[in-house]
Amino acid sequence: MPQDVEANKTNAMAFHDLMFNQNRPREAIERFVGDRCIQHNPHVGDGKDAFIDYFERMAAEYPGKSVRFVRTVAEDDLVVLHCHQTWPGDQDYAGIDIFRFDGDGKIVEHWDVLQVIPERSANGNGLF
Repeated sequence: MPQDVEANKTNAMAFHDLMFNQNRPREAIERFVGDRCIQHNPHVGDGKDAFIDYFERMAAEYPGKSVRFVRTVAEDDLVVLHCHQTWPGDQDYAGIDIFRFDGDGKIVEHWDVLQVIPERSANGNGLF
């Protein structure tokens, strides 16, 4: 079944917003994730419950955290979100989240990488 890359982009951002900004990971999982979810972040276990537990804990520990989408790229069954993450009381991060979608338009796999936004840079380009 061919992928609807525009719908996947919209759903990846809606999922991330609901889970991260609105602190509703259970609803995000129910609405946007397929039967199983393979996780590649070493701090989060495989499966829906592990994901919900992790982000419920993050919501409690960092109630004002937020993510801003800088750019989104999609190809075939993959969506990449380039994000600016703000964690009150901690550092800000540049993040890349990669989501793989199944044929029904549901997220089934996730990778991410994070980098602390440094105070100084050897160039004036910034991370975004």
